[in-house]
Amino acid sequence: MTGIKTTGEKKMMFFSGRAHPELAEEVAQQLGVGVVPTKAFDFANGEIYVRYQESARGADCFVIQSHTAPINQWIMEQLIMIDALKRASARSITVIVPFYGYARQDKKHRGREPISARLIADLMKTAGADRLLTVDLHTDQIQGFFDGPVDHLFALPLLADYVAQKVDRNKLTVVSPDAGRVRVADRWCDRLGAPLAIVHKRRDKDVANQVTVHEVVGEVKGRVCVLVDDMIDTGGTICAAADALFAHGAEDVIVTATHGVLSGPAADRLKNSKVSEFVFTNTLPTPGELELDKITVLSIAPTIASAVREVFEDGSVTSLFDEQ
Repeated sequence: MTGIKTTGEKKMMFFSGRAHPELAEEVAQQLGVGVVPTKAFDFANGEIYVRYQESARGADCFVIQSHTAPINQWIMEQLIMIDALKRASARSITVIVPFYGYARQDKKHRGREPISARLIADLMKTAGADRLLTVDLHTDQIQGFFDGPVDHLFALPLLADYVAQKVDRNKLTVVSPDAGRVRVADRWCDRLGAPLAIVHKRRDKDVANQVTVHEVVGEVKGRVCVLVDDMIDTGGTICAAADALFAHGAEDVIVTATHGVLSGPAADRLKNSKVSEFVFTNTLPTPGELELDKITVLSIAPTIASAVREVFEDGSVTSLFDEQ
């Protein structure tokens, strides 16, 4: 005999950073496990300290952290958590990033610009991550930035089914707020059996960052329009697109987005918008000042938990979305 056989079973351990503990608790509850007790704090100069209160040796470890504000602090904390698990002899480390920070910096538009989305992937790998699990990346190509398996989850079934229950499908039109979201909007059309419209932005060449004209391509008059996007940050683009739809005779507008970043002037823009409802998932915590009647937050926790279970049991994450 040249080796030693063991009869031990696989062990899952679930870890959470401090960015969005509510989501972590929901996922853990769905999985039927507890979040591993973790000691984490900031030193006076801002440095982060992490230590786990239980042994992770030989375990399949899942580390969840949403990259919310202050985004750089929480990314750094997750990297430190991954490093701690690597040095604690974890069997495998799966990083769960419900919202992937720096995803909008996925290519170079001009010279001397970084590709920061690739840098984040490289940092995760260098820290010790074996696998990445995330929800609705800004662009699909980011999956290729990480040197290892990437499980890309979609909030479309959750959001689309919610809208389908509220709106008469015969009056429904799915709208892309710009040319970059057409592919996603097309998937919505397939699921809901609704026609597609596009809001085309034309910019003033003489004024930086100024959109002067919104042209609507498609029939929206008298229709209930569902604007679909992956994220809403300051709310400027989506609210202007909604105004364009109302100007072209839309009966009502509902906005859906996976990630409600909602920074800066977003609170005022959403409050003052004529949009009847904004629908987000809880990949990011919703700011307290935005607890409005017109904002609905759906839980992505069951989707994440199902994917974690498939990964742990060597199943198929893709099978969760085969109906798409």
